[in-house]
Amino acid sequence: MDRKLRELRANFGSASYPLLFRGQANSEWSLTTTLDRSAKKNLSLAAYYQLICGRMGPEVKTFAGVDVPEYSSTVWQSFSDLALFMDLKFPPIELYRYMVYLRHFGFPSPLLDWSRSPYVAAFFAFRDEPDAAVNERSIYVYCKSASGFTGGAVGEPTIYPMGPYVQSHQRHFRQRCDYTICAQFDTTCGQWRFDSHQKVTDNRRPNQDLLWKFDVPSSEREKVLKSLNDYNLNAFSLFGSEESLLEAMWHREYILREPLPYQQ
Repeated sequence: MDRKLRELRANFGSASYPLLFRGQANSEWSLTTTLDRSAKKNLSLAAYYQLICGRMGPEVKTFAGVDVPEYSSTVWQSFSDLALFMDLKFPPIELYRYMVYLRHFGFPSPLLDWSRSPYVAAFFAFRDEPDAAVNERSIYVYCKSASGFTGGAVGEPTIYPMGPYVQSHQRHFRQRCDYTICAQFDTTCGQWRFDSHQKVTDNRRPNQDLLWKFDVPSSEREKVLKSLNDYNLNAFSLFGSEESLLEAMWHREYILREPLPYQQ
């Protein structure tokens, strides 16, 4: 895979659209966001904004101490703007910061999280304990456009890279995170709605939304985690919590360590 990665970086990575990496613990899974998996299909951007800022925002701000942007009717109305994703109009930086926080702490999110590091992606692919039903794990490589130019038609789902430059939780920086959103403009009601990343990559336009998938046997888990741990890439270095510290110690001292001699 290292040789193929060098080729991809040489031929496709660009300053405008660098390669992004994502690890998944089952090669049969498609590219889905946590919002996709929450059973809320095709939710409108306006409804999601009203939920996270208008309805639950005050409570999150009170108990989590997070800087939640005040609900704004101007922002809500912008979700009817056909040019919403042009010139970085969406999301406003304070909303993006809040959405990244929600994504990292398990709230269903339209953000599909990627990393600019293939090794971080490999960790997430192999982090979970082995499952007899899972034969292979996957590492995805995504490039919006090798040329720096993209096209599309009104009303069709489109993937929009959000970029890594946002102040958020430490996890965002530890994991070298980047994010994409897939959305389409619903011409019947004049509203933007979230849509499926997989739908776009399965029916992509020429020379954009390039996606490569590498399947690796689950039997390689111990070897992969050991190699990553040699570079101090483990649960604790990527999450920084007490739970992740104990997870990292379990892997280091039991899973990856040579068996200890029997002691009386």
